[in-house]
Amino acid sequence: MRNLEEDTELEKDELFEHYSFVASKGQEPLRVDKFLMNFIENAVRNKIQQAARDGNIWVNDVQVKQNYRVKAGDTVRVLFEHPPHEYLLVAEDIPLEIVYEDDVLLVVNKEPGMVVHPGHGNYSGTLINALMHHTQDLAINSNERPGLVHRIDKDTSGLLVIAKTDAAMTHLSKQFFDKTSEREYVALVWGNVEEDEGTVEGHVGRHPTNRLQMTVFPDGDQGKEAVTHYKVLERLGYVTLISCKLETGRTHQIRVHMKHIGHTLFNDERYGGERILKGTTFTKYKQFVENAFKILPRQALHAKTLGFVHPVTGEFMQFDSEIPEDMTNCIEKWRNYAKHSSEE
Repeated sequence: MRNLEEDTELEKDELFEHYSFVASKGQEPLRVDKFLMNFIENAVRNKIQQAARDGNIWVNDVQVKQNYRVKAGDTVRVLFEHPPHEYLLVAEDIPLEIVYEDDVLLVVNKEPGMVVHPGHGNYSGTLINALMHHTQDLAINSNERPGLVHRIDKDTSGLLVIAKTDAAMTHLSKQFFDKTSEREYVALVWGNVEEDEGTVEGHVGRHPTNRLQMTVFPDGDQGKEAVTHYKVLERLGYVTLISCKLETGRTHQIRVHMKHIGHTLFNDERYGGERILKGTTFTKYKQFVENAFKILPRQALHAKTLGFVHPVTGEFMQFDSEIPEDMTNCIEKWRNYAKHSSEE
């Protein structure tokens, strides 16, 4: 066990940063172990407390014990003697649905439940592990993640473009930055979206008290600019099937923007969509919705189409993917429910 008083600045410099958080302006004093539980996904309290006992938690560059109370403006860091596991990448023989591939890029259709890149709690079985087994030619992005030009959430399915060369990575990343790439998602959301189409604008950034969530800052004083264009595809009573085109690509953008306008994604647990947000109080209806949750045990979101200019040929390429079976089954269930409800 480390002696906190004997650690030196030199030792801190030799450690590897695993997490770093800055407490927001509205942060009430809170024990550092509880603070980190709110900010680290899949965290285990006793492991955080052990890290504090071992001298691995630092606040404003000073080691602290687990009972330290975090205040607004504090910088909380977790440092260990070993690098984060996500940097210890290993190739794994995992099946991939490759839609297109050439010498400089490939397009994959990611299945729901697959994590895109290794991170806390998910050190294997990710898309990157699978890609490394498939090909040795993967460019490294600015975050040291092989091949990734963009990403989608674990429980979101759909299309991703992967760069094999540095030139392709630069070219494709610029298209996403310049908002010239095309991305269309299909989502099932709670409630009847009254307007046939519309645009949601609102800066998106980390939630001030729940680091695992993003939130909208309507005044634009925090977060980054985010623009989502939506269009109604089908109204199904208490839910609506919509298409979303991204002008920007912020973390959880569609999930947060749709919640912001009162239409949380169906079964989006992180944002409250796993509860019955619209509908009747009848037990029969409650059972219906719970069955729908079982059919689609994730947020109802699929990255359906993807378009970009090929880095070498200059040709505009567009790809389309089928909506996964779990989502189509759920949509069909709601379609039948809406039909029978209208007939009663």
